[in-house]
Amino acid sequence: MQQPGVGSPNCGRGWYLSAREQGEEQESAPLLPPAPPGSRALNHASSGVSFGFSVFNLMNAIMGSGILGLSYAMANTGIIGFSILLLIVASLAAYSVFLLLSMCIQTAVTSYEDLGLFAFGSPGKVLVASTIIIQNIGGPLNKCYKTKNGITSEAMSSYLLIVKSELPGAIAGFMSGHDSGSWYLDGRVLLLITSVCIVFPLALLPKIGFLGYTSSLSFFFMVYFALVVVIKKWSIPCPLTLNSPTEILQISNSTEDCKAKLFHFTKKSAYAIPTMAFSFLCHTSVLPIYCELRSPSKSRMQNVTNTGIGLSFLLYFVSALFGYLTFYDKVDSELLQGYTRYLPHDIVIMSVKLGVLFAVILTVPLIHFPARKAVMMIFFSHLPTSWICHILVTLTLNVIIVLIALYVPDIRNVFGLVGSTTSTCLLFVYPGLFCLKLSREDFISRQKLGAFALFIFGLFVGLLSLTLIVFNWINP
Repeated sequence: MQQPGVGSPNCGRGWYLSAREQGEEQESAPLLPPAPPGSRALNHASSGVSFGFSVFNLMNAIMGSGILGLSYAMANTGIIGFSILLLIVASLAAYSVFLLLSMCIQTAVTSYEDLGLFAFGSPGKVLVASTIIIQNIGGPLNKCYKTKNGITSEAMSSYLLIVKSELPGAIAGFMSGHDSGSWYLDGRVLLLITSVCIVFPLALLPKIGFLGYTSSLSFFFMVYFALVVVIKKWSIPCPLTLNSPTEILQISNSTEDCKAKLFHFTKKSAYAIPTMAFSFLCHTSVLPIYCELRSPSKSRMQNVTNTGIGLSFLLYFVSALFGYLTFYDKVDSELLQGYTRYLPHDIVIMSVKLGVLFAVILTVPLIHFPARKAVMMIFFSHLPTSWICHILVTLTLNVIIVLIALYVPDIRNVFGLVGSTTSTCLLFVYPGLFCLKLSREDFISRQKLGAFALFIFGLFVGLLSLTLIVFNWINP
């Protein structure tokens, strides 16, 4: 009986490596077989994606609008408490990628879905693919800019919801005497334009590596955001003094409000854990990036992962720290709202808002790739690969996410309930569970104990997220 993935264009060697071979070859041996003579395989070393572009793509998959809620998380955990939690989550995210890569080497497959197939048969493959589709299309829509809890989402529909709700205001900020009825200030029109002119063409690209250029642009938008947060720390005095008597933000003149807390745990601190946990979710894009990496090997892809997560951690920490040190306990659950309130006509702040929105737009096509792959593996795996199928699936997915963003934002609690579960599974539960199932090592080995700890942590985060979402659902 043929093992899963054998004979497919992007599969490995199709058999289990022996224990000795694993020890000798796992770190440096290429995952993919040499291209046959005369072939034009894109995973060939000379035509693969560079290390730098792979890092940019991974960081684009990691970083999204979630960066705007981390200052709020720091305000509810303290600087040291936040630093410890963020470091733990980043380390666990890197370790879960390590387990995924280890299992891919052992089973010689290159997709998350086929790992589910190896571990639990066809139900496992369908479960993983369905999880990826739900997460990447819907995900938890209770965005930090919509609620006070700060729980974030990394899904296409939620990103397009941000475009629809925030882009008109960002454009209006640059215009004086604008007509509120103008088409360029209509969120639905802007959503359709960005979807048709930017998202759909980029999502049609056949290889995820082609998005390296747009991912690098998205990365520099995020760097710009972090730099502005640092600079504006010295532009906004503390205690905060606003001229507007109708300002929503409640301002105190006490200098006690300008003291940073190293540790600060309240009932609101519970929201910080899922906020940070989901801030490093990139696992659906890891294996597609791996397959197109130049000279792909476990050690090389792990270096890509460590670099991407490390740089994301740095940007997260810097922006969260200086955002918190600017507003302290008055920091908003969506950081830019605080700057908008205090500096409503600041050109730099308005440009940062546009930059973050464009970064969000450029992230949508990247998230689209694993969703499309999952759809094709479930429904069209029996058909030969063709451009017609590729275009139709891409178009269908884009129509679905646009319709969700346009017409069904009120079901964000339902998506949040499901999406928090899918995020936890993809980030922590599945990597740990697959390693426990597939690894040949003893249970008391370092790898399996680590996988078990990752699995338990995932269950904890998932249950905590569900509890918090249901609580906010019942008590809005």
